[in-house]
Amino acid sequence: MWSYQASVRRGELDIPGFIRQAKTLGVDGVELLDFFWNDRDAELPAVEAALAETGLPVGIYSVANNFVLADPNARKANVKIITDGVDNAVHFGAKTVRVFAGDLSPGITYEQGLQWIVEGLKEAAAYAYEKNITLALENHGTLAGRSDQIETILNAVASPALKANPDTGNFLLVHQASHLGVAELATRAAMCHFKDFHVVPDSYTGYSYVGTEGLKFAGTVIGEGDVDLPDCIKSLKEAGFDGWLNIEYEGEEDPATAIAKSVAYTRGLLAG
Repeated sequence: MWSYQASVRRGELDIPGFIRQAKTLGVDGVELLDFFWNDRDAELPAVEAALAETGLPVGIYSVANNFVLADPNARKANVKIITDGVDNAVHFGAKTVRVFAGDLSPGITYEQGLQWIVEGLKEAAAYAYEKNITLALENHGTLAGRSDQIETILNAVASPALKANPDTGNFLLVHQASHLGVAELATRAAMCHFKDFHVVPDSYTGYSYVGTEGLKFAGTVIGEGDVDLPDCIKSLKEAGFDGWLNIEYEGEEDPATAIAKSVAYTRGLLAG
């Protein structure tokens, strides 16, 4: 649903509307995010009705947590964000919950941040394991943006309930070639966020990210950016990946047209 965040911000789309829109694209399922609930209990019946109407499963339930916080109570609250996400995944019949690690902030060292990430994910993964849910850690930020950082965290947590979510765009933000990052995590992937970025000039005024090397990146229709997406698919196939491949669009074009083009391009890659 993150692909439609611009439409949501403009008040044009809610969760049931997203589900019905996804159905028109001919996709196989949807990814729901905790970010988009306003009042979960009040909205749940309409969401369940849209899922029943469309027949689309919830393949992934995603949460936005951050363990790089000095306050231990705040870190505990972020464990609960994940465990609540696990409960939601169970409710919707999803088997995977996308999670984050967190990012550095002033006064916190890399070693401290890594320790808190591992501690938090260990506790959350233990809960997920009991519920038969897999957590998928996304490469996101400077503490867990590169494939080697993800592997370090996965190895330290050492839980069968924690795997990876290689995001094909985010690797660029930490100066790693996306196809190489995907190749290194392919055997440990529980899901994949499939998106495209391209380098834009410093004068670009649209929605963008600045990478660790100072380059500015903007989202684009999948297949129109700088990510070697065919090679990403090749690595996933060679690794025997059979999880969800989730379209994620972050560009300036109207999602109504951009996402349809992204889905069509991705289907072509998968068939090739």
